[in-house]
Amino acid sequence: MRLIESILADAASITRMRRDIHAHPELCFEEQRTSDVIAKALADWGIPVHRGLGRTGVVGIVKNGSSKRAIGLRADIDALPMTEMNRFEHASRHAGKMHACGHDGHTAMLLAAAKHLSKHRNFDGTVYLVFQPAEEGGGGAREMMKDGLFEQFPMEAIFGAHNWPGMAVGQFALREGPVFASSNEFKITIKGKGAHGAMPHNGIDPVPAACQMVQAFQTIISRNKRPIDTGVISVTMIHTGEATNVIPESCVMEGTVRTFTTEVLDLIERRMKTIAESTAAAFECSCEFQFARNYPPTINHKAETEFARTLLADVVGAENVHDFEPTMGAEDFSYFLQGKPGCYFLIGNGDGAHRQGGHGMGPCMLHNPSYDFNDDLIPLGATVWVRLAEKWLAPR
Repeated sequence: MRLIESILADAASITRMRRDIHAHPELCFEEQRTSDVIAKALADWGIPVHRGLGRTGVVGIVKNGSSKRAIGLRADIDALPMTEMNRFEHASRHAGKMHACGHDGHTAMLLAAAKHLSKHRNFDGTVYLVFQPAEEGGGGAREMMKDGLFEQFPMEAIFGAHNWPGMAVGQFALREGPVFASSNEFKITIKGKGAHGAMPHNGIDPVPAACQMVQAFQTIISRNKRPIDTGVISVTMIHTGEATNVIPESCVMEGTVRTFTTEVLDLIERRMKTIAESTAAAFECSCEFQFARNYPPTINHKAETEFARTLLADVVGAENVHDFEPTMGAEDFSYFLQGKPGCYFLIGNGDGAHRQGGHGMGPCMLHNPSYDFNDDLIPLGATVWVRLAEKWLAPR
């Protein structure tokens, strides 16, 4: 593992910055303090800063030489709406808000790289440091693009990374093609006719219709889509009724759909709508079907993935660069990859042994109240960002 000495020398100060951000988590589009911390650090290092894209986004611009070539490096900055169970010194000071996905660490790695790049401009072109808000459900990448990210900062490609618990520190994983799924939500309101629970013939019960729908939706996965295509339908909420002796007037079902392709998503949405409306009609109920497409699938581009794979192997050795098994989780870096070529890869966060005394009893997994980012990743992640930028913008 070949880490950059100046980054190692700054690791303690960047770690303090990371822990400060962790202690002051902010939810999507509320990241004002976090953006202030990022912008001040960049300005202190002599890096021009642009603010306001995606409301609370920050873009740092590091230029050198005469080339018009440019590359984008992205870190997400928002926290999750959940209560932290850790009790160490840098635990969240805001109830119901927590950096449980490591965005504080992603920010720290890119800041560490920014500091080095500002002092050692061993490249010809421009590095755009993209600190993106609202990854956790707000579509911050999409909003930055709507505000002109790629028009104002015309980069050739963009790269992003996410820490991955369970994978050893010093290891990376990536692959071309789909790596994260699309994220979509549905809400189905079934309306019947309320009645006394002892006299069901006087009403129209929406609950049996809902039960039939839950079962029938899974036939879309097993009988409508091709077996080699990937798709998930999960009904995660059913809300109905107020008393044990009353047949409810209505029933609301909600859940998520995940796919790797738009074609499979189109199929699932169409079949779900047909099943929901037809089943409701068969039970003499009415049905309101709502389907929201949130994040598209994250699809890595071939050339940029191979570029990243070679670069990572140079830093940690080819034996520590693995193929990433795609996950049905979602990631809004997908929007960036629709607008520009690029690659999204994983960096190992270890098994949780790095956590200090006072951590929660739960596992150190993403979106877990006992999670904490592994600060040992900061020098490694920053080294990768610097070397990636230098290699992409090497003088020709």
